[in-house]
This record gives sequence, structure tokens and C-alpha cells, in this order.
Amino acid sequence: MAGTEFGRAVRRWRDRMSPEAAGLPTGGRRRSAGLRREELALLAGISVDYVTRLEQGRAVHPSQQVVEALGRALRLSPAEREHLFRAAGLVPPGRGTVPAYITPSVHRMLDRLTGTPVAVSDAALTLLLANPLYTALMGEWHGKDRNAVWRNFLGSGTRVRYTPQSRRALETMQVGALRAAAGRYPADQGLRRLIAELHANSERFAELWDSGAMARYEASRKTVDHPQVGTVTLDCDVLNVAGSDLRIVVYTAEPGTEDAERLALLAVLGTQTLAG
Repeated sequence: MAGTEFGRAVRRWRDRMSPEAAGLPTGGRRRSAGLRREELALLAGISVDYVTRLEQGRAVHPSQQVVEALGRALRLSPAEREHLFRAAGLVPPGRGTVPAYITPSVHRMLDRLTGTPVAVSDAALTLLLANPLYTALMGEWHGKDRNAVWRNFLGSGTRVRYTPQSRRALETMQVGALRAAAGRYPADQGLRRLIAELHANSERFAELWDSGAMARYEASRKTVDHPQVGTVTLDCDVLNVAGSDLRIVVYTAEPGTEDAERLALLAVLGTQTLAG
């Protein structure tokens, strides 16, 4: 049964992966050296109950997004990732689809930047991976809200404060990014569905899409209204990973400022939350 093999594979790879390798704190007593189910759920952005049902073979039809998220969280090799897709009864994404594989070197970079909020997104602006401080800063996103375009046009929005001018600039940039991704990956059905849903349900998206709007990424300063530490203003830079079409988003604070102090406080609070 595909679900049973899938569950066994997830459990096997969860057991072999240490919290240190996943960039998680290791405090407290542990029954085994591997990841706990709640830790895997946190890393993959799915519920603990769903991880349990997958491992036990009670959930047998995981979506492509769930399998992709588990593969990233478990840091699977390309061959292991392909096996996981086939065990789920899915065809592994191939050429012509938006790349979502994150190399071990990018994983290690996020693990080392513990005092800096860092996240990795694909060419369609879907969040693939975030370090704990980024999650503490921005909150957790699930389902369609993991895509920044969906989140800003139709979803829950973000903690970032925008002026009308900066909101227009963001929307134009995001629509342009989706247009560029659709041109590079015309065979990606998920991307086509995302664009169609946005076009059908958001008048603003449809207006920008139909106008042919395009814009480039630019460095910016963003103000985040955080529920615990208050207002934090940070520099935001977007870096491209050569050869992968991934984007690394990095937030930094000017040293010696109140923003730097609040970010440092958030790093402590976020670590305590994860450890608890």
C-alpha cells in the first residue's frame, strides 16, 4: 500500500535526522536522536496530527505540496525525494516546473544565520523554508498563504506595514514575478492554477496582469508590527541562488539601534518558544 510505504519512509528519515542538522534547539530529554513529530510538522508547515496519520498509513493521498514540504524538512537527496513522491503515488516534478529543491549548502547557510531572519522562496514566490527567527518575526503561514502573491491579494496579509505607494509597488513586483515564472515554466500546472485563481478572484491582480505590469526586485526597508516586541524597521534584501531560481530573503537591522535590540529580543523569545 502506497500510504504504508510513504509513512515508513517518512518515519525512517525522521529518525535519522538530528535536531542540530535541522537547525533546531536540542534542549530537554529526548527518547531518540531523531526529530520529534512536532518538530517535523513545524519544519514542514503541516499539523502534527497529519504527520502522525501519514506515518501510520491512515492518510494515503498527500498532495504534491505536502510531499515537497516533507522532503525539504527532512533534507532529502534528489533520489530520496523522487522515492518519496513515488511512494505517495505522485509523479516527481520534472523539468518545466518551478524548482523547489534546496541544496544542503543553502540549508547550512540558514542554520548558521541564527541571529538574522532568513527565508527561501521559489520563482513563484512560495515560501519553501524559513529559519526560526524569520518565523518568529513574520509568523507561520500554511496552505495557500505560503505563496506571497496569494497572501497579499487574497489571503491573510502580513505583519509588514505598507503605505499606499509601497503597496502598489509590491503588487506590481509580485505580478511581474509570476509572469516571469510562467514564461520560464510553462508546463507547471500548479503555477497556472495559481494565476487563474488570482485572476478570477482579485480585481486588482487581474488589472495588473492584464496591463502587462512588470517590475524588478529592489532592496527596501520594511516596518513590521510585531505582537510581542512592537514595531521593527529592517532592511530587506533578496538574493538569487545561482542555477536554482531560488530567492533568499534576508532581514537585517542597523547595529546599535532600537530595531537591532528588538530583533535580538525576538531571537531569544523565538528560541524559547521552539524549545518549549
